[in-house]
Parts: sequence; C-alpha cells; structure tokens
Amino acid sequence: MSTTPGKTYSEGLKTARLLMVLSSISPLFILWAIRGNSLIPDHYFIGFCTSMVLLPNAFLWLRIGTAKRNNDRREVTVGTADDHRDHILVYLFAMLLPFYSEDLGTLRDLAATFAALSLIVFLFWHLNLHYMNLMFAVFGYRVFTVYPPADGNPLTGKTRYAVITRRVSLSPNEKLTTYRLSDTVYLEAE
Repeated sequence: MSTTPGKTYSEGLKTARLLMVLSSISPLFILWAIRGNSLIPDHYFIGFCTSMVLLPNAFLWLRIGTAKRNNDRREVTVGTADDHRDHILVYLFAMLLPFYSEDLGTLRDLAATFAALSLIVFLFWHLNLHYMNLMFAVFGYRVFTVYPPADGNPLTGKTRYAVITRRVSLSPNEKLTTYRLSDTVYLEAE
C-alpha cells in the first residue's frame, strides 16, 4: 500500500479480481442457459453459459487452494466490522433479476445485455466488490467489512478489508488469521 500523501492505492491481483467478479455473476449464466436464446444454437449458448459458470468458480476455488498451499496468511485485527448479508439481497435484485427477464431474441437485445453486463463487471471490479459470491452464502460463510483499529497514525486504519468467515459476528480488537484471496479480500483460516 502506498503511504506517500497524494498517492493512490492500487489493488493487486487484477486478473484474480476479475475472475472473482465473473464467478459472482455465474448464477446469471445458469438462468440464461435454462432460458435459452433464439439467435444462438443451444449447444453454443449452453456451452458458453456453462463455461462462464465453471471456469470463474473453478478459478476462485483454485485461488483459495493456492492461498492455503502457499500459506499466504495475514493477521487481520478488527477495529469495527460491518456484516454484509444485506449485500447479497442487493446483489440479487440489482443484477440477477433484471437480466433474467431480459429478452435476448434480437442481436440488438443481446448486444445491449452484454454491454450492461460489461458495465456491471467493471463496477464490481473497480469498486472491489469481487467478494460478492452466492457460493460463499451457500457454504455458510458471511462477509464482513473490517476496519482496522485506529492507532493515532494518520496513515493506518484507513484501508478496509472484506473478511469471509463462518462466524456470526466479529468483536473489536479480535485478531483473525486469514488467507489472502486478493489485497482486500481475506478468507478466515479454519
């Protein structure tokens, strides 16, 4: 992280973040595969949708396995923590439901849908929302935004992290051992 005043912080692992964003929108591709498309033959369309579900999610689990295998651990100290169960609902209503009802019957509709999808991918990636994944909720994980404790230093306590854990709450000053999935997303070691 840059500590020079006026410098911006650049999140690393850009490809990992992009693939994690794609894994977060994979339920959309399941819905599209079920609905089909009148423009593209089913074997191509379903093949595309299947690959958009399997490849990003396989990468996510590969990233988790790599972090564990390489012992890429970080200790995160909780200053304050916000539970983001409500983000899953926002995610579902803001992204999945409008696209599910979208008709992909013309090339123009298909192009508009992919343009909107590209915008959502960019926003999730740019705003570091790559932790938003329905599979974490399915497997009993919760996502917390953790702010480090303020220690009087003007350069610390400013960077927040997403911590994925099975805990139902996090207490101030609690120390967590985590695996680094990206520079701002951590999975608690069990």
